[in-house]
Amino acid sequence: MSKPDNESLSYTDEEARRKKRMKWTIGITAFVIFQVVQALFFILVIMKFKSPKFRIGEFDAQTLSVETQASPSFNMSFVAPIRIKNTNWGPFRYDETVVNFTYEGVQVGQMTILKSKANFKSTKKIDVNVNLSSNALPSSSNLGGELSSGLITLNSQGELKGKVTVMFMFKKMKTSKMNCTMAINTTSKVVHSLSCK
Repeated sequence: MSKPDNESLSYTDEEARRKKRMKWTIGITAFVIFQVVQALFFILVIMKFKSPKFRIGEFDAQTLSVETQASPSFNMSFVAPIRIKNTNWGPFRYDETVVNFTYEGVQVGQMTILKSKANFKSTKKIDVNVNLSSNALPSSSNLGGELSSGLITLNSQGELKGKVTVMFMFKKMKTSKMNCTMAINTTSKVVHSLSCK
């Protein structure tokens, strides 16, 4: 074989090896980039633990009786729609807790949320029977004026403590707080306005 033929063959072999090295380099680089993106996604999205949202929804009073004369008072019963929105990538298992209903800071009733769990990326819906009474209110309260206007302003407050578990091994304690203010129409027996912090 002539010298030019040997050089041509050597060049072809070298070119093939160079292309093979290039393919390996591109493949390894792509794999490393993929792993880095996966790790970042896992750290920034999957492992980002958030406190679930703990709220009460709008409702209609089943019974509502008011007295606006000498001794203003009210008694009310309704089914409270509780919503626990879990935006985490793992279930939120929470303990039993109590939600207090107050009027001008004085407790007029409460409800119990039983121990349970909210699945990942979902909203747990619970309906709880509630009975409220103004019997504990002092005579100096503004209840008479509110009842005459046709509205009762109440607050609901509670704290939900639990644990978020991601991939069966990563766990973190989280606390959700409910702090809602609602105005209830005494004539129509519906929630006139509702806001939660």
